[in-house]
Amino acid sequence: MIVKDLKIKGAGGGTLKVGTKVRGIRPAQGVGDHDIDAKVDGFGQMQLKSSVVKKA
Repeated sequence: MIVKDLKIKGAGGGTLKVGTKVRGIRPAQGVGDHDIDAKVDGFGQMQLKSSVVKKA
């Protein structure tokens, strides 16, 4: 679950709202400061920081 609103840059754009479900979380390998690979409902595959995700 996302804990704060996030503006999405790139092709789709938009905003991830608080409470959006995140599925398929796994550790990311060597991707700078983003340490989670996950699927986000309505946005698809993304790389996130662990600070914006919490267990629901």
